[in-house]
Amino acid sequence: MGFFNRTKKEKKAPAGRVEGFYKVTGSGKYAAEYKLDNTCYAVLVGSTVAAGTVVSIQLDEAREVEGVLDILTHENRPAIPAFADEEKRKKSGFSLPVLHTDKIFFRGQPIALVIAETLEDATYAASLVTATYKAAPASVDFDTVHPAITPAATGKERGSLDAWSKAPFIREQVYTIRHQVHNPMEMHATIAVWDGPDKIRLFDKNQGVNNVQQTVSRLWGIPAANIEVMSEYVGGGFGSGLKVWPNVPLAIMAARKVNRPVKLMLTRPQMFTLVGYRPQSWQRVKIGADANGRFTGIWHQAKHGTSVYDNYSEGITRISRLIYNFANLKTDAATVPLNLGAPTWMRGPGDCTGDFALESAIDELCHDLGKDPLQVRMDNLAGTHDPDNGKPWSTNFLGECMQKGAEKIGWNSRQLKPAQVKDGEWMIGYGMANGMWFAGRSRASASIIMQKDGSILVQTAMTDIGTGTGTGIRNIAHDKLGIPHDRIKVKLGHSSLPAAPSQGGSTGLSTISGAVAAVSEALKIKLAGYAASLDVVYKDAVAADVLLSDTGISYRETGSHPVAFAAIWEKEKLDTLEVLASSAPGEERQKYSFCSGAAHFCRVKVNMKTGKVKVDRHVCVVDAGHVVNELAAANQVSGAAVGGIGMALSEGQATDNTHGVFIGSDLAGYHFAVNADAPLIEVEFINKPDLNSNPSGAKGVGEVGIIGAAAAIANAIYNATGKRLRDLPITPDKVLLG
Repeated sequence: MGFFNRTKKEKKAPAGRVEGFYKVTGSGKYAAEYKLDNTCYAVLVGSTVAAGTVVSIQLDEAREVEGVLDILTHENRPAIPAFADEEKRKKSGFSLPVLHTDKIFFRGQPIALVIAETLEDATYAASLVTATYKAAPASVDFDTVHPAITPAATGKERGSLDAWSKAPFIREQVYTIRHQVHNPMEMHATIAVWDGPDKIRLFDKNQGVNNVQQTVSRLWGIPAANIEVMSEYVGGGFGSGLKVWPNVPLAIMAARKVNRPVKLMLTRPQMFTLVGYRPQSWQRVKIGADANGRFTGIWHQAKHGTSVYDNYSEGITRISRLIYNFANLKTDAATVPLNLGAPTWMRGPGDCTGDFALESAIDELCHDLGKDPLQVRMDNLAGTHDPDNGKPWSTNFLGECMQKGAEKIGWNSRQLKPAQVKDGEWMIGYGMANGMWFAGRSRASASIIMQKDGSILVQTAMTDIGTGTGTGIRNIAHDKLGIPHDRIKVKLGHSSLPAAPSQGGSTGLSTISGAVAAVSEALKIKLAGYAASLDVVYKDAVAADVLLSDTGISYRETGSHPVAFAAIWEKEKLDTLEVLASSAPGEERQKYSFCSGAAHFCRVKVNMKTGKVKVDRHVCVVDAGHVVNELAAANQVSGAAVGGIGMALSEGQATDNTHGVFIGSDLAGYHFAVNADAPLIEVEFINKPDLNSNPSGAKGVGEVGIIGAAAAIANAIYNATGKRLRDLPITPDKVLLG
């Protein structure tokens, strides 16, 4: 990463994270920071109604602004070929027919795009664009709409509801979570350039350049190879960068219209409406247990909002099928169409939402039982097999996570009866919750270019969204090859590099580690093939026989049958040596189930006069297989847990239900957690490899850092105060009135 901007004076990459130097010095460029000759600027205009049709758009005043080059609307924009055919549009993966319809689906939907010589000119002109609408009734209030929608079955039912209808302990409650917004630091931005009649170049903020490349290919009917996408540095994504949003096709259309490079960057308020969010949800959980605390059954129902033009389904109830041994289980879900922009994956999608209800319900049941919530969970873990499909877990050390976390937080200090511990105005309580996420893996490719001096460049199209993927790749290459860290460079985030999937869903390192391992073996085999002409011992060598150093190769033992890289280069008359390899999951995915797990423990202080909640300690113990880079992994978990604190205590996007507009759609009005809201998150890893998952034995950590965090906090608040709060976020007014 970062080697597009590397200067000749730099002899080697600094120690530490491979991209750290470039970020700290500002030499690493984010999507909107590239300088292209003759670039102009675009600013979009959003609708001021939430539903209806556009009757007319008034552009005369805006056109008079000096510097305005053009203004695109649905009446004059260059056509996107796929939008002429509904089937092609659906296959494109892009749901909003941006500037290709007069219909309005949500407030803030793009209705015009102003293109000007400067950002200031474009911004001012955009403020002068007005429209006349034929408004229609809009539905934006989830709470009003969802009661009329009945959930349908999700997944196979186990046992029956009747089988546990007379269990001695049954708890049934409703849990709700407000609409939440990603808000990464870097806004979404695109610079689009047409390099020919069928060639497009894009500098775009995203979590997967190949996904953008393929989507644009389907929209315009242009070969993917003719679409170049760069996303070298990403200032956070949290899932918002996993889809192609309106800024991309709008910038491409604008560049086509004016035949110049066009830069389009969303404003912070536009980030609230145009790049997805975690939808508002309603859940009902009914759970039962016998007198010994063994679960007898669960019925988990869920509903969440979606848009009227894109039916996104999150899979909220999936989590209830995974962690515990429920012989009787039923899950139902539904989506609720609203006149809002499309929701999308947000860190821990579905499972994060569902886990709050599941783990809160378990905690309530434990109170009814009069039993320790930790012990009840331990007694009911699913065990050696995935309860949903019967396959054995490849590895699953959630029980160890719970034991370690309890010891670290001092769980034995927790009082079983709530509202027992007081420190002045503050009530103190402990809570816990478990989280789980599928440990996925996809197909990916990587290449290595080796120089005569033994240094290598590892390349793949995968982005590094700040999670340390580049450093992880370097560490894996070092482990597989033995080449010193400072002789390994990494280049990422460009569609011309070997193909890789998007960075998301905690699958990035698991996926790319296989490709790096494969290409490392390919390099060893190729070097052995060349070395065989210098030393016959290498003739039938396999990858495991070949050892690399900073100067050459050895056979089976360091220093045995040494062959210098320089000798190979001279003999074969090479300039560089390049190898390419791919890796994908195999039959092991049919034999086993794969998961990452985490146990969250927290201690909270609740001020009974003000309602303020302070998370005093937060411990997260994670089963993520082999931890390739402990600092980066702990950083991911810590950041995710802070997101869980925001989810629990402050994040909730309010909507003016009369006008269909968000209230406080900026970083002043939307309250996510900051440093002052969080303690130093205490992270530990089980660090036992899962070699069935991939050659490195690593599993994802990004999602499980948030899944369970909100429930642990809510459970701790109950333990501190005796008040059971089931509506997130738990703000001071709810604490006082609860």
